Amino acid sequence: MKFLDQAKIYIRSGNGGAGAVSFRREKFIPFGGPDGGDGGKGGDVWIEAADGLNTLIDYRYQQHYNGKTGGHGMGQNRHGADGESVTLRVPTGTQVLDEDKETVIADLDKAGMRVLLAKGGNGGFGNAYFKSSVNQAPRHANPGLDGEERTLWLRLKLIADAGLVGMPNAGKSTFLRSVSSATPKVADYPFTTLHPHLGVVSIGESERFIMADLPGLIEGAAEGTGLGTRFLGHVERCVALVHLIDITQDDVEEAYRTVRHELEEYGEGVAEKPEIIALNKVDALTPEDAQAKRDAFAKAIGKDVRLVSGVSGAGVRELVNEIAAMLRDRRSEEAAELEADEDWAP
Repeated sequence: MKFLDQAKIYIRSGNGGAGAVSFRREKFIPFGGPDGGDGGKGGDVWIEAADGLNTLIDYRYQQHYNGKTGGHGMGQNRHGADGESVTLRVPTGTQVLDEDKETVIADLDKAGMRVLLAKGGNGGFGNAYFKSSVNQAPRHANPGLDGEERTLWLRLKLIADAGLVGMPNAGKSTFLRSVSSATPKVADYPFTTLHPHLGVVSIGESERFIMADLPGLIEGAAEGTGLGTRFLGHVERCVALVHLIDITQDDVEEAYRTVRHELEEYGEGVAEKPEIIALNKVDALTPEDAQAKRDAFAKAIGKDVRLVSGVSGAGVRELVNEIAAMLRDRRSEEAAELEADEDWAP
């Protein structure tokens, strides 16, 4: 299935049904009075986060979604039926933005979450509604109200526990293949990965987490160079980042600082996320050369650096366990913060 994380849609809720003008006509009842029923309510347009979806490709082929018009009122006090509503099912993590692509209307970050996008028009009153002691034979009814019409953007931000970031050809796809059953494309040229891939990483029999392989970042990505910020939004949902760097390139420090700069320029709190740094493709160097390059790099940036190889599997299991431990600590902190907020009282 083709991956699509952005789509433009047009929605319109249903119009309300019109009220009826009618009078009771029966033998031996000369003054039956008004009996026109009310019109039905127009159908709403809802959006719902659903499990099992990971792309917005369905909204590439159909962009218009309309709620049904409510039924018209009829005589004998028969009210019109409500119009059928429409529910758009999207992947969990989808944001709904206004036409300006900046105003966030809804953020569906939990499965089963439902949001009303457009409310159907109310049905009109029939003439039976207007009868009174001073107006016993009203000859007018209300038309139904029009529905709402909107142009919206859907933007998907995949929900993953850990995100793989780095320059093109850093070995991110190979690493994801080695730790999960995901099968992203692997080749010896830049920008092999053109859209994010998700993989489930298992730790033992009872623990697992989701890892995302994100397209490579180059200098100027935050301003639109290369694949630009198109896929940086997926990093926002990650709890932690795994920064992979190709150890075989000449200047690993420059590669690291380039990606870090783009994350900082993008904003949205991405640069503040917990990060694990690893030099990848160590199977291409001797153990002594790899260790020397790691020591020099760690000293230059002042952070811990791991050595891994997605091809040979060296250091992969240790790195996966470290990611799992970091995620456990992070979830414990979030649970403690949530518990503290619930216990607080003015």
